[in-house]
Amino acid sequence: MAGTALAVLGGGAAFYMSSLAPDYAGLSLYVQEAHRQAVAGDITLVDIRRPDEWELTGIGEGAHPLDMRRDDFTDALAALVPDRSALIALICARGVRSARMANRMTKAGFSNIIDVPEGMLGSAAGPGWLAADLPTLPYEEPT
Repeated sequence: MAGTALAVLGGGAAFYMSSLAPDYAGLSLYVQEAHRQAVAGDITLVDIRRPDEWELTGIGEGAHPLDMRRDDFTDALAALVPDRSALIALICARGVRSARMANRMTKAGFSNIIDVPEGMLGSAAGPGWLAADLPTLPYEEPT
């Protein structure tokens, strides 16, 4: 999706990411842009938090829940997005886990991983999905 516009964070967010979260040199999106692009089908947005977190806050509209603690996370992500060059954005609660997983998935051969460092709850990178009043859907545990 060569024509997709990405909003890149800078300034204070770069300091936050380097001081508290693992460094991720790839692309980042604000939550509003991540939502817009996910709903439009321009990116695959993956919520990597735990099921108890999904139950508490819901899952962002357009996001796919995929618990990062799964032993088969890389394979599950590849099943969700078989094209390892596709745009995949990762979101967690506050941006720490998404940066860590962005690095891990880049090393696993995914070439267009995007971090959403605000997360669902907000961080120094921004207010987060919930504070931005973006839509969420209830999490329903698989049967």
